[in-house]
Amino acid sequence: MKLFSKPDFTIASPGISAIERLTVGGIPQQILIQSVHPSNPVLLFIHGGPSMPVPGVCSRGRDYALVTNTKELVQHFTLVFWDQRGTGTSYSKHIPQETMRLEQFVQDALEVTDYLRQRFGKDKIHLAAHSWGTVIGLTLASRYSERYCSYTGFSQITNWAENDKLSYQWLLQKASKTGNSKALRELKELGEPPYTEGAKQWSVIRKWQFKFNTMFYNNNDKKSATFFSAFQIFLKSPDFTWRNIYNSLVRGFALAYTDKFVEDLNSFDFFTSAPALRIPVMFIHGSKEKHIMPELVIRYVEQLDAPQGKRLLWSPLSSHVFHYDDARENEQRLIEFVNHAEVIA
Repeated sequence: MKLFSKPDFTIASPGISAIERLTVGGIPQQILIQSVHPSNPVLLFIHGGPSMPVPGVCSRGRDYALVTNTKELVQHFTLVFWDQRGTGTSYSKHIPQETMRLEQFVQDALEVTDYLRQRFGKDKIHLAAHSWGTVIGLTLASRYSERYCSYTGFSQITNWAENDKLSYQWLLQKASKTGNSKALRELKELGEPPYTEGAKQWSVIRKWQFKFNTMFYNNNDKKSATFFSAFQIFLKSPDFTWRNIYNSLVRGFALAYTDKFVEDLNSFDFFTSAPALRIPVMFIHGSKEKHIMPELVIRYVEQLDAPQGKRLLWSPLSSHVFHYDDARENEQRLIEFVNHAEVIA
Protein backbone atom coordinates (compact mmCIF):
# COMPACT_ATOMS: atom_id res chain seq x y z
CA MET A 1 0.00 0.00 0.00
CA LYS A 2 1.38 3.39 -1.01
CA LEU A 3 0.86 6.55 1.01
CA PHE A 4 0.52 8.99 -1.88
CA SER A 5 0.01 12.53 -0.65
CA LYS A 6 -0.61 15.89 -2.20
CA PRO A 7 2.66 17.25 -3.62
CA ASP A 8 4.31 20.21 -1.91
CA PHE A 9 4.42 22.01 -5.26
CA THR A 10 3.44 21.49 -8.88
CA ILE A 11 4.92 22.92 -12.05
CA ALA A 12 2.63 24.15 -14.81
CA SER A 13 3.42 24.34 -18.53
CA PRO A 14 5.70 25.59 -20.05
CA GLY A 15 7.72 24.36 -17.06
CA ILE A 16 9.08 20.83 -16.74
CA SER A 17 8.30 18.11 -14.23
CA ALA A 18 9.42 14.98 -16.02
CA ILE A 19 11.20 11.70 -15.52
CA GLU A 20 13.44 10.74 -18.42
CA ARG A 21 14.98 7.36 -19.16
CA LEU A 22 18.50 7.52 -20.58
CA THR A 23 21.09 4.96 -21.60
CA VAL A 24 24.10 5.84 -19.47
CA GLY A 25 27.25 3.76 -19.42
CA GLY A 26 25.44 1.18 -21.51
CA ILE A 27 22.52 0.64 -19.11
CA PRO A 28 19.10 2.35 -18.64
CA GLN A 29 19.09 5.01 -15.91
CA GLN A 30 16.53 7.65 -14.95
CA ILE A 31 16.65 11.34 -14.12
CA LEU A 32 14.06 13.75 -12.75
CA ILE A 33 13.93 17.26 -14.25
CA GLN A 34 11.96 20.01 -12.48
CA SER A 35 11.93 23.64 -13.59
CA VAL A 36 9.44 26.48 -13.70
CA HIS A 37 11.59 28.15 -16.35
CA PRO A 38 13.55 25.59 -18.45
CA SER A 39 15.84 28.31 -19.76
CA ASN A 40 17.26 28.82 -16.25
CA PRO A 41 20.72 27.54 -15.28
CA VAL A 42 20.92 23.76 -14.87
CA LEU A 43 21.77 22.34 -11.43
CA LEU A 44 22.58 18.61 -11.30
CA PHE A 45 22.40 17.07 -7.81
CA ILE A 46 24.18 13.74 -7.14
CA HIS A 47 22.70 11.68 -4.29
CA GLY A 48 24.53 9.71 -1.62
CA GLY A 49 24.71 6.05 -0.79
CA PRO A 50 25.40 4.33 -3.05
CA SER A 51 21.87 3.07 -2.95
CA MET A 52 20.29 6.02 -1.12
CA PRO A 53 18.57 7.94 -3.93
CA VAL A 54 17.32 10.97 -2.00
CA PRO A 55 17.24 13.46 -3.53
CA GLY A 56 16.41 11.43 -6.58
CA VAL A 57 13.57 10.45 -8.89
CA CYS A 58 11.38 9.81 -5.83
CA SER A 59 11.61 13.52 -4.89
CA ARG A 60 9.26 14.87 -7.57
CA GLY A 61 7.03 17.54 -6.02
CA ARG A 62 8.58 17.11 -2.55
CA ASP A 63 10.03 20.20 -0.90
CA TYR A 64 12.23 18.53 1.73
CA ALA A 65 14.85 16.26 0.15
CA LEU A 66 17.01 15.45 3.24
CA VAL A 67 19.81 17.81 2.19
CA THR A 68 18.02 20.84 0.82
CA ASN A 69 14.51 22.02 0.16
CA THR A 70 13.51 22.29 -3.50
CA LYS A 71 10.33 24.33 -3.84
CA GLU A 72 12.26 27.53 -4.49
CA LEU A 73 15.17 25.88 -6.29
CA VAL A 74 12.89 24.95 -9.18
CA GLN A 75 11.96 28.62 -9.51
CA HIS A 76 15.59 29.63 -10.04
CA PHE A 77 17.14 26.59 -11.74
CA THR A 78 16.46 23.62 -13.93
CA LEU A 79 16.92 21.13 -11.11
CA VAL A 80 17.98 17.59 -12.02
CA PHE A 81 18.05 14.55 -9.73
CA TRP A 82 19.58 11.29 -10.97
CA ASP A 83 19.11 7.73 -9.72
CA GLN A 84 22.60 6.25 -10.10
CA ARG A 85 23.21 2.83 -11.60
CA GLY A 86 21.95 0.06 -9.37
CA THR A 87 19.78 2.42 -7.31
CA GLY A 88 16.06 3.14 -7.17
CA THR A 89 14.52 3.43 -10.62
CA SER A 90 17.95 2.75 -12.17
CA TYR A 91 18.29 -0.69 -10.59
CA SER A 92 18.36 -3.76 -12.78
CA LYS A 93 19.33 -7.34 -12.03
CA HIS A 94 21.14 -7.30 -15.37
CA ILE A 95 23.73 -4.69 -14.27
CA PRO A 96 27.12 -6.45 -14.16
CA GLN A 97 28.41 -6.22 -10.60
CA GLU A 98 31.92 -5.58 -11.88
CA THR A 99 30.71 -2.23 -13.27
CA MET A 100 29.88 -0.95 -9.78
CA ARG A 101 33.20 0.87 -9.49
CA LEU A 102 34.05 4.47 -8.64
CA GLU A 103 35.37 5.32 -12.08
CA GLN A 104 32.23 3.95 -13.75
CA PHE A 105 30.04 6.17 -11.54
CA VAL A 106 32.20 9.16 -12.49
CA GLN A 107 31.86 8.39 -16.19
CA ASP A 108 28.10 7.87 -15.80
CA ALA A 109 27.81 11.30 -14.16
CA LEU A 110 29.86 12.83 -16.96
CA GLU A 111 27.46 11.34 -19.52
CA VAL A 112 24.48 12.77 -17.61
CA THR A 113 26.28 16.14 -17.53
CA ASP A 114 26.85 16.16 -21.28
CA TYR A 115 23.27 15.09 -21.95
CA LEU A 116 21.99 18.04 -19.90
CA ARG A 117 24.38 20.47 -21.57
CA GLN A 118 23.11 19.41 -24.98
CA ARG A 119 19.46 19.09 -23.91
CA PHE A 120 19.30 22.63 -22.53
CA GLY A 121 21.91 24.31 -24.73
CA LYS A 122 24.35 25.13 -21.93
CA ASP A 123 28.14 25.22 -22.20
CA LYS A 124 28.33 24.63 -18.46
CA ILE A 125 26.04 23.46 -15.69
CA HIS A 126 26.16 23.66 -11.89
CA LEU A 127 26.93 20.65 -9.73
CA ALA A 128 25.95 19.69 -6.18
CA ALA A 129 26.35 16.43 -4.29
CA HIS A 130 25.82 14.78 -0.91
CA SER A 131 27.93 12.20 0.96
CA TRP A 132 28.99 9.37 -1.39
CA GLY A 133 27.85 11.64 -4.22
CA THR A 134 30.58 14.11 -3.24
CA VAL A 135 33.23 11.55 -4.20
CA ILE A 136 31.78 11.59 -7.71
CA GLY A 137 31.07 15.32 -7.64
CA LEU A 138 34.47 16.58 -6.51
CA THR A 139 36.16 14.26 -9.01
CA LEU A 140 34.07 15.82 -11.79
CA ALA A 141 34.69 19.38 -10.57
CA SER A 142 38.43 18.80 -10.44
CA ARG A 143 38.89 16.71 -13.58
CA TYR A 144 36.30 18.30 -15.90
CA SER A 145 35.99 21.86 -14.60
CA GLU A 146 35.36 23.22 -18.12
CA ARG A 147 31.87 21.65 -17.98
CA TYR A 148 30.80 23.23 -14.67
CA CYS A 149 30.08 26.71 -13.35
CA SER A 150 30.19 25.77 -9.65
CA TYR A 151 30.38 22.89 -7.20
CA THR A 152 28.62 22.46 -3.84
CA GLY A 153 29.51 19.56 -1.55
CA PHE A 154 27.17 18.62 1.31
CA SER A 155 28.83 16.35 3.90
CA GLN A 156 31.92 16.33 1.68
CA ILE A 157 34.13 13.24 1.80
CA THR A 158 37.81 14.03 1.25
CA ASN A 159 39.59 10.79 2.16
CA TRP A 160 37.47 7.75 3.07
CA ALA A 161 40.26 5.79 4.73
CA GLU A 162 41.20 8.73 6.96
CA ASN A 163 37.55 9.31 7.80
CA ASP A 164 37.25 5.66 8.85
CA LYS A 165 40.18 6.14 11.23
CA LEU A 166 38.51 9.14 12.89
CA SER A 167 35.16 7.34 12.96
CA TYR A 168 36.73 4.25 14.50
CA GLN A 169 38.14 6.27 17.40
CA TRP A 170 34.80 8.00 17.93
CA LEU A 171 32.97 4.66 17.93
CA LEU A 172 35.35 3.23 20.53
CA GLN A 173 34.74 6.25 22.76
CA LYS A 174 30.99 6.00 22.25
CA ALA A 175 30.97 2.27 23.03
CA SER A 176 33.03 2.84 26.19
CA LYS A 177 30.87 5.73 27.33
CA THR A 178 27.63 3.78 26.86
CA GLY A 179 29.02 0.55 28.31
CA ASN A 180 28.40 -1.38 25.09
CA SER A 181 30.69 -4.36 25.60
CA LYS A 182 29.64 -6.03 22.34
CA ALA A 183 30.59 -2.96 20.32
CA LEU A 184 33.92 -2.66 22.13
CA ARG A 185 34.72 -6.32 21.53
CA GLU A 186 33.82 -6.29 17.83
CA LEU A 187 35.59 -3.00 17.14
CA LYS A 188 38.77 -4.09 18.94
CA GLU A 189 38.73 -7.41 17.09
CA LEU A 190 38.32 -5.48 13.85
CA GLY A 191 41.26 -3.19 14.56
CA GLU A 192 42.06 0.22 13.16
CA PRO A 193 41.49 1.17 9.50
CA PRO A 194 42.28 1.04 6.66
CA TYR A 195 40.26 -2.08 5.92
CA THR A 196 41.94 -3.89 3.07
CA GLU A 197 40.32 -7.32 3.40
CA GLY A 198 37.09 -6.40 1.64
CA ALA A 199 33.47 -5.57 2.29
CA LYS A 200 32.94 -8.04 5.15
CA GLN A 201 35.60 -6.40 7.28
CA TRP A 202 34.51 -2.90 6.30
CA SER A 203 30.87 -3.65 7.16
CA VAL A 204 31.65 -3.93 10.88
CA ILE A 205 32.39 -0.23 11.26
CA ARG A 206 29.28 0.60 9.19
CA LYS A 207 27.18 -1.61 11.51
CA TRP A 208 28.21 0.34 14.60
CA GLN A 209 27.90 3.70 12.87
CA PHE A 210 24.30 2.76 12.13
CA LYS A 211 23.63 1.49 15.65
CA PHE A 212 25.15 4.62 17.21
CA ASN A 213 23.07 6.82 14.90
CA THR A 214 25.94 8.76 13.34
CA MET A 215 23.81 9.95 10.44
CA PHE A 216 21.14 11.78 12.44
CA TYR A 217 20.98 14.39 15.17
CA ASN A 218 17.88 14.61 17.33
CA ASN A 219 17.02 18.20 18.15
CA ASN A 220 13.94 17.00 20.03
CA ASP A 221 11.54 18.50 17.53
CA LYS A 222 9.38 17.20 14.71
CA LYS A 223 11.71 18.68 12.08
CA SER A 224 14.75 16.61 13.05
CA ALA A 225 16.06 14.28 10.36
CA THR A 226 15.45 10.56 10.90
CA PHE A 227 15.57 7.40 8.83
CA PHE A 228 11.80 7.72 8.63
CA SER A 229 12.20 11.15 7.01
CA ALA A 230 13.82 9.45 4.04
CA PHE A 231 11.44 6.51 4.07
CA GLN A 232 8.45 8.86 3.95
CA ILE A 233 9.82 10.45 0.78
CA PHE A 234 9.89 7.00 -0.80
CA LEU A 235 6.42 6.13 0.46
CA LYS A 236 4.78 9.36 -0.66
CA SER A 237 6.34 9.40 -4.10
CA PRO A 238 3.91 8.77 -6.98
CA ASP A 239 6.90 7.58 -9.03
CA PHE A 240 8.37 5.04 -6.57
CA THR A 241 7.00 1.56 -5.94
CA TRP A 242 7.70 -0.91 -3.15
CA ARG A 243 9.94 -2.69 -5.63
CA ASN A 244 11.94 0.53 -6.14
CA ILE A 245 12.32 0.89 -2.37
CA TYR A 246 13.48 -2.72 -2.01
CA ASN A 247 15.83 -2.31 -4.95
CA SER A 248 17.36 0.77 -3.30
CA LEU A 249 17.76 -0.37 0.28
CA VAL A 250 18.41 -4.09 -0.22
CA ARG A 251 19.32 -5.18 -3.75
CA GLY A 252 21.15 -2.00 -4.70
CA PHE A 253 23.17 -2.06 -1.50
CA ALA A 254 24.22 -5.67 -2.09
CA LEU A 255 25.06 -4.91 -5.72
CA ALA A 256 27.27 -1.93 -4.87
CA TYR A 257 29.27 -2.99 -1.84
CA THR A 258 31.79 -5.47 -3.18
CA ASP A 259 35.41 -6.00 -2.20
CA LYS A 260 36.50 -4.10 -5.30
CA PHE A 261 34.22 -1.16 -4.51
CA VAL A 262 35.56 -0.95 -0.94
CA GLU A 263 39.04 -1.02 -2.46
CA ASP A 264 38.08 2.01 -4.57
CA LEU A 265 36.83 3.84 -1.48
CA ASN A 266 40.09 3.24 0.34
CA SER A 267 42.21 4.44 -2.57
CA PHE A 268 41.17 8.03 -3.34
CA ASP A 269 42.55 11.11 -1.59
CA PHE A 270 41.36 14.55 -2.65
CA PHE A 271 44.15 16.22 -0.67
CA THR A 272 46.53 14.97 -3.36
CA SER A 273 44.26 14.44 -6.39
CA ALA A 274 42.25 17.68 -6.12
CA PRO A 275 44.42 20.27 -4.36
CA ALA A 276 43.01 23.04 -6.56
CA LEU A 277 39.62 23.83 -8.12
CA ARG A 278 39.17 26.29 -10.96
CA ILE A 279 35.47 26.98 -10.27
CA PRO A 280 33.66 28.53 -7.29
CA VAL A 281 33.16 25.92 -4.57
CA MET A 282 31.00 25.73 -1.45
CA PHE A 283 30.97 23.07 1.26
CA ILE A 284 28.14 22.67 3.77
CA HIS A 285 28.58 20.39 6.77
CA GLY A 286 26.40 19.52 9.74
CA SER A 287 27.74 20.94 13.00
CA LYS A 288 26.69 17.70 14.75
CA GLU A 289 28.19 15.46 12.05
CA LYS A 290 29.56 12.13 13.30
CA HIS A 291 29.47 10.18 10.03
CA ILE A 292 31.75 12.26 7.81
CA MET A 293 34.02 13.78 10.42
CA PRO A 294 34.37 17.57 10.11
CA GLU A 295 38.11 17.67 10.84
CA LEU A 296 38.95 16.54 7.35
CA VAL A 297 36.75 18.96 5.42
CA ILE A 298 38.07 21.84 7.55
CA ARG A 299 41.64 20.86 6.72
CA TYR A 300 40.83 20.33 3.05
CA VAL A 301 39.19 23.75 2.65
CA GLU A 302 42.09 25.44 4.43
CA GLN A 303 44.57 23.87 1.99
CA LEU A 304 42.44 24.14 -1.15
CA ASP A 305 43.63 26.49 -3.86
CA ALA A 306 40.39 28.00 -5.22
CA PRO A 307 41.02 31.28 -7.05
CA GLN A 308 37.30 31.60 -7.98
CA GLY A 309 36.33 31.46 -4.29
CA LYS A 310 35.66 28.87 -1.59
CA ARG A 311 33.21 28.70 1.30
CA LEU A 312 32.71 26.35 4.25
CA LEU A 313 29.33 26.77 5.95
CA TRP A 314 27.77 24.95 8.90
CA SER A 315 24.28 23.66 9.61
CA PRO A 316 23.77 23.91 13.40
CA LEU A 317 20.94 21.38 13.81
CA SER A 318 22.26 18.64 11.54
CA SER A 319 24.52 15.62 11.41
CA HIS A 320 24.91 13.74 8.13
CA VAL A 321 21.28 14.19 7.10
CA PHE A 322 19.98 17.72 7.45
CA HIS A 323 17.32 19.05 9.80
CA TYR A 324 14.35 20.56 7.97
CA ASP A 325 15.23 24.14 9.00
CA ASP A 326 18.84 23.65 7.93
CA ALA A 327 17.67 22.17 4.61
CA ARG A 328 15.56 25.26 4.05
CA GLU A 329 18.58 27.46 4.77
CA ASN A 330 20.68 25.31 2.42
CA GLU A 331 18.17 26.02 -0.32
CA GLN A 332 18.74 29.76 0.12
CA ARG A 333 22.49 29.24 0.27
CA LEU A 334 22.37 27.35 -3.01
CA ILE A 335 20.29 30.03 -4.70
CA GLU A 336 22.67 32.79 -3.65
CA PHE A 337 25.85 30.83 -4.41
CA VAL A 338 24.80 29.41 -7.77
CA ASN A 339 23.42 32.75 -8.97
CA HIS A 340 26.69 34.41 -7.99
CA ALA A 341 28.70 31.72 -9.78
CA GLU A 342 26.50 32.13 -12.86
CA VAL A 343 27.37 35.83 -13.01
CA ILE A 344 31.13 35.30 -12.87
CA ALA A 345 31.21 32.19 -15.11
